[in-house]
Amino acid sequence: MARKGPDYAAPVRRILVSLLVLVLLAIFLFWQIDSPRAERMRAAFIDRFVPGFDWAMVPVTKLSRMVAGFQSYSRLYEQNQELRRELQKMSAWKEAAVQLEQENAKLLAQNNVRIDPALTSVSGVVMTDSGTAFRQSVLLNVGARDGILDGWATMDGLGLVGRISGLGQTTSRVMLLTDPTSRIPVSILPSGQNALLTGDNTALPALDFIESPENIRPGDRVVSSGDGGVFPAGLLVGQVALASDGRLRVRLAADYGRLEFLRVLRSHPAEQLADTGLLIPPPPSDFIGPPMPPVMELDSAEPAETGAVAEPEPLPAPPAEPEAQND
Repeated sequence: MARKGPDYAAPVRRILVSLLVLVLLAIFLFWQIDSPRAERMRAAFIDRFVPGFDWAMVPVTKLSRMVAGFQSYSRLYEQNQELRRELQKMSAWKEAAVQLEQENAKLLAQNNVRIDPALTSVSGVVMTDSGTAFRQSVLLNVGARDGILDGWATMDGLGLVGRISGLGQTTSRVMLLTDPTSRIPVSILPSGQNALLTGDNTALPALDFIESPENIRPGDRVVSSGDGGVFPAGLLVGQVALASDGRLRVRLAADYGRLEFLRVLRSHPAEQLADTGLLIPPPPSDFIGPPMPPVMELDSAEPAETGAVAEPEPLPAPPAEPEAQND
C-alpha cells in the first residue's frame, strides 16, 4: 500500500485565512482612523477599486432590493389586514347608522303627520307580529299603565293602521285594518261619499255600502268619517284603487311591511246631550206674536196620568121659596 505524501493544503489554508483576517482587520483599523491623510487615502482607494467591482455588487444590490421588497410586502399585508378589520367595523357602523336613519325618518314622519290638534298621542314600539292566517294584529309595548284605552286608533307616520283591541298593563294588541273582523266607516274625498271599509285579509281592503259608486274615481282620498264614534274624523286611510275583479278597494297609506313605531291617538267619545230642548234658546223679551199657552201644573195632571176618574162636584141647592103671607 503506497504511502501518501505530506498534506500541504491544510497549512496553506490556515495561512491564507490568517492573512485574510489580518488584511480585513487592517482595513477596518485604517477605516477607523480619523485623519485628513487617511481620509484622502480612503477616497483614492474607493475611486480606484470600487467602480471596477460593479459586477460584484449586482447580486448584493438585487438581494438588498429583494429584502426591502419583502419587508415592504409584509408591511402592506399588515396594513391590508388592518384595513379589512376597520372595513368590517365600518360596515357594522354603517348598518347601525342606516337603521337609526330609518327609525329617525319614521319618527319624524310621525311628528309631521297632520292630525286634529285636540288629539294627543302616545307612541309605542311594535314588539312582534301576532297575526295569523285568520287574524291581522301586532303588539305594542304600551298598555293600561300608559293610559291606553281599548278602541283607540293607531297610526304610523303615513296613515291609519288600526285600533286597540285587547289591553294589558304593559302591552296592547292592535287590530289592523286588513283584519277580516275590521269594519270602519270612511269618507271618500272630494265627492264626500260615505262607505264602509271592510278588511278581508288582503293588502287592499274593500269598500262596501257605497252611496253613489259612479261618483268615485281611482286615486280619490279616503279618510275616516267619524261616524259611530269608532275613529276620529279626518284620519288619512289611503286612496281608492280599482281591483282586477272590478271592485273598489283602498290602497292603504300606512306601510304595513315596516311597522316599527305606532302612535296611539287619545280620542274621547263625543258629548251626549241629555235634553234636546236645551238646543232651543228662550224667546227674546220683545217677542211679537200670540202668547204661549200656559203650562199645566203637574198636580192638575196627576188624575189624568193615573187614570182615576174625577168625581163631579155637587150642584148648588136651589133657593127656598118664601112662605105665603096671610092677608
